Amino acid sequence: MSTHHLDQRIVAVKPISVPAPGRSVDLQVKVTAPSSGWNLPVIVFSHGNAWSMDGYEPLVDRWAAAGFIVVQPTHLDSRRNGITWEDPRFASVWRVRIADLHAVLDGLGDILLQAGDPGTRADRDRVAVVGHSWGAQTAGALLGARVLDADGIPGEDFSHSAVSAGALIAATGTGDTLTPFAAEHLPFMRPDYSTMTPPVLVVAGGRDRSQLSTRGPEWFTDAYHLSPAPKSLLAIAEGEHTLGGLAGERVAETTDEDPARVTLVADAISAYLHDAFKLDNAAWTALENAAAGDGTWSITGK
Repeated sequence: MSTHHLDQRIVAVKPISVPAPGRSVDLQVKVTAPSSGWNLPVIVFSHGNAWSMDGYEPLVDRWAAAGFIVVQPTHLDSRRNGITWEDPRFASVWRVRIADLHAVLDGLGDILLQAGDPGTRADRDRVAVVGHSWGAQTAGALLGARVLDADGIPGEDFSHSAVSAGALIAATGTGDTLTPFAAEHLPFMRPDYSTMTPPVLVVAGGRDRSQLSTRGPEWFTDAYHLSPAPKSLLAIAEGEHTLGGLAGERVAETTDEDPARVTLVADAISAYLHDAFKLDNAAWTALENAAAGDGTWSITGK
C-alpha cells in the first residue's frame, strides 16, 4: 500500500447516478478520493436524518486524505427531497436507506469508473460501511444487525457480502425505551445487534441525550455491548450527538462544536479500519495507548 499524508490532495466527483429501481427519486452519490495511490480501501457512508451527500466533509475529506475512497449516497429522507414524518413514504424510508447502500455496493465498479477509477485504484476486497445517527443504524443492517418487530422477533438479514468491517457513530440503542413519538413514527428503531458479527468500531458521546429514548447517553453504547466480538468502543466524554460537528462546521445541529473532537473521530475510524483490514495496525495501537492516559476519551475492546 502506498503511504498517505493528511496534506494529500483529494478529488471529489458528484453527482453520479446509481440504478435503484422503484425509488421515487434518483439515487445519487458523491465520491471523494485521494488524487493518487492504488489498492485503496473503500468506505460507503450513510448520513444522518435529513442530510445528503454534501454533508460530513470534515470526516470524508480526512478519510480520503488518509487513503480511503469514500462513497456518499443522498438518502430519501434528505431535506432536499422534502419527505416529512407525515409523508406516507416515510414509514418505509429506513428500508430504502438500506437498499441505497446495497445499490451502491452492487454498482460499486460502475460508480468508481464514473469517478475516474479505471478499476485498479480501489481495493474491492476491503470495503467498510460507516454511518452517523440514523445512518449508523442503516450501516449496521449491512453489518448483520436486524430490526425487531413489535413481538421482539428479528426481521430479515440485510447484511452484504462485500462488507467486511465498519464503524457506527451515535447508533440507535435498543427499542425498549423509545419515547411515545419514536415508538409511533420510528418503530424500526428496535435494533438487534446480536447478529452483527464483523469487526466494528462504535463511537459514542458521553453527553449524547436522545429525544427518542428515555435512557441517557449509554443508550448509544448498546451496539458495542450487545454485539459479538470483535468490537471496539470509542467513548468521548464531552461528545454530544454531532461529536463536535461531524456534518460540517457551524451547522445548526452542532451544540458541542470542537474541531479536535471531529478529527479524533475521523482518525480513529481510519486507524481502526486500517487495522481491521490488516493494512497497518500502528495508528490504531498508538490510539489505544494514547487513550489510556487521557480522561476525555477512552477505547475499550472485546
